[in-house]
Amino acid sequence: MPDATTRSGGTATVSPRAAATELVVPVSLPVPLVAVPAAAPVGPAARCSRALLSPWARFALLVVLLAAAASSVLLFEPQKLLADGWPPQLGGVTAALVFAAAYGLCTVAFVPRPLLNLAAGAVFGSQLGFGAALAGTVLGAGLAFGLGRFLGQDALRPLLRGRLLKAADDQLSRHGLRSMLATRLFPGVPFWAANYCAAVSRMGWLPFLLATALGSVPNTAAYVVAGSSAASPTSPLFLVSMAVIAVPALAGAALAWRKRHHLRSR
Repeated sequence: MPDATTRSGGTATVSPRAAATELVVPVSLPVPLVAVPAAAPVGPAARCSRALLSPWARFALLVVLLAAAASSVLLFEPQKLLADGWPPQLGGVTAALVFAAAYGLCTVAFVPRPLLNLAAGAVFGSQLGFGAALAGTVLGAGLAFGLGRFLGQDALRPLLRGRLLKAADDQLSRHGLRSMLATRLFPGVPFWAANYCAAVSRMGWLPFLLATALGSVPNTAAYVVAGSSAASPTSPLFLVSMAVIAVPALAGAALAWRKRHHLRSR
């Protein structure tokens, strides 16, 4: 018989009928778990939180902070440093560090940097005054850039629709280091305006701070030296510093005139 064991070899074969009657055990495959997103809270607290964190709410906070800073500057009148000098309780490096911190806060509040640089030279002299003024410049630029980036960028970027605005934003976003370096080397754009324009663009932190530090050296040094030697306005040091101030200003005006035609043609 075909399903019996062969007598000669002893090898067993299974008949087709027996193979068909074997039990089949079903194997269950693991079902992947699909994460169901949790429903967003719709209560009054959630709606209030979303409203407070919206781009325009953060921009309104930025406007309030800047207005408060400008009001405090008008109240305390930091320009009195040029006439009254630094408080006698502070001196040396400690006074320079405090001045640098105050310098940075004043630039955020729209105080002109030339006034602060002249005060640094008049109070601390050329060397220590230059260090305090440059540190305050970088600090103030970083504070303004951070405020504009976190509180104003999301609200203001959708408004960049004009041709000139788009061209300026593209220049700052793609060529941030050299664009900001040229802005700092050739004065013409106000310090605070350059800070907040860079914050609205896609420029990175490192190119912005590096260009600010390097590009502010000549202008800052010239104003500090002018402030330190203002007592003798006919001295060669004072005259050279005034020339260093005037030449970049004229070059910046010529560069701005050339860039104006270039941006219009784009």
